Amino acid sequence: MGVHSIGNKWRKLAPNLTAAAGRTVVTFGGAWSNHLRATAAAGRLLGIPTVGVVRGDELAGRPLNPSLARCASDGMRLHFVDRATYRRKSSPGDLAAILRAADAEDAYVVPEGGSNAEAVRGCRALGTELRGRAEVVAVACGTGGTLAGLAAGLGTDVPALGVPVLRGGFLSAETEALQREAFGGRRGAWSLDERFHFGGYARVPAELDAFAEDFGQRHGLAVERLYVAKLLYGLVTLAGEGAFPRGSAVAAVITGRPFA
Repeated sequence: MGVHSIGNKWRKLAPNLTAAAGRTVVTFGGAWSNHLRATAAAGRLLGIPTVGVVRGDELAGRPLNPSLARCASDGMRLHFVDRATYRRKSSPGDLAAILRAADAEDAYVVPEGGSNAEAVRGCRALGTELRGRAEVVAVACGTGGTLAGLAAGLGTDVPALGVPVLRGGFLSAETEALQREAFGGRRGAWSLDERFHFGGYARVPAELDAFAEDFGQRHGLAVERLYVAKLLYGLVTLAGEGAFPRGSAVAAVITGRPFA
């Protein structure tokens, strides 16, 4: 199994930052969102103001966790909203209210996880780079945007496997919708295995933590827990089940990094 780190967050952000044309960028995520961190870092490097709308108003009065602290140190202005409001952010009226409250009414909006048509088209290059290098390409999925672009770039000859890190069984429809928006229809040969979310986003039970620690010690590779550990656990399980013919080249796309 190959581990391939190719910067999916930047590939999703780059076309959106171009479209923002220097305006403030506002985006959304949970308390440990890699996407928020990437957006904040890009804003600092490019001199673009950023606002992060964070799920969970109860977090506002607490010390920032390492992920949000890094966002703040990179210049991102954090705006906390309650979970019910956050769930309604796709509604135009609720989104407008969130932007008003965040003093970001004129900002360019990037959706949660950075997944929109621009991002999907940006991630298509992931697939084209890996085409011919592996028989299967796997990626952990939060919103489906990376998988949608990856599969399009791989085409129909190389299957793309998505490992959702959230429970709920909604990602198939989300990924198809993103591909329709970006390309006009379904692209590539992709599928999802819903068995390895370990209870939902940011859930890291002892079994998963022990697996990640062991994997890191065996291979000298620190394993991020929220995305990468679930992906690698799934691939090891699938290999044990005989899902991949012996000798197959399986590429794991790394979409998270350990928090410093």
